[in-house]
Amino acid sequence: MPLDPELVAETRAWLWRANRDIEAGAFELTAEPPFAADVVFHAQQAAEKACKGFLTWHSSPFRKTHNLEEIGEQCLQFDPELRPVIEESVRLTKYAWQYRYPGEPDEPSRQEAEAALGTARDVYAAVVARLPEEVRP
Repeated sequence: MPLDPELVAETRAWLWRANRDIEAGAFELTAEPPFAADVVFHAQQAAEKACKGFLTWHSSPFRKTHNLEEIGEQCLQFDPELRPVIEESVRLTKYAWQYRYPGEPDEPSRQEAEAALGTARDVYAAVVARLPEEVRP
């Protein structure tokens, strides 16, 4: 049975954007000093978009939310083996807003930023590995 071209395109678009967030975070780590607050934001966004791409592929509607626990629980309905990376990704949720506005805490450390980006890469890789080749960017 042929794949739905619209579903392929929409899923691929989510994954492409997730990958761009990973690339942006990696680039921002090269600055001296690194743009650590931006790195953790991109890590959160990458994990969120990868999961939303997974849900899109499974035709599972999702709310407009940055909550990786909520989005992740939806993903687990389709593949419980994602649990380890989903559980790890939940800690990224706070980066959707933390460090983004005046009055927030200072920058995260380089180590925190590197760990967040590593988690985002793990989520992305796990999701992509469970999807058909045709939807991969």
